[in-house]
Amino acid sequence: MIAFEDRRNAALEILRCEARLTRKAGSFLGQCVVDASPLTDKQVEWFGQLASRAGVEVEGLSHEA
Repeated sequence: MIAFEDRRNAALEILRCEARLTRKAGSFLGQCVVDASPLTDKQVEWFGQLASRAGVEVEGLSHEA
């Protein structure tokens, strides 16, 4: 489970780095910054992929349910 603060900080770091993001990915990461709701399995997977591509480590990256 990714704690909200960890997810928020990781999403901000991904947005700050020079990784190329689609508009959809940027919107998703922005939502991760402001919305504390748990992520679905698919969202956790996508978040992990975005973090990996950006070289950002995320503590506790697993399903949040």
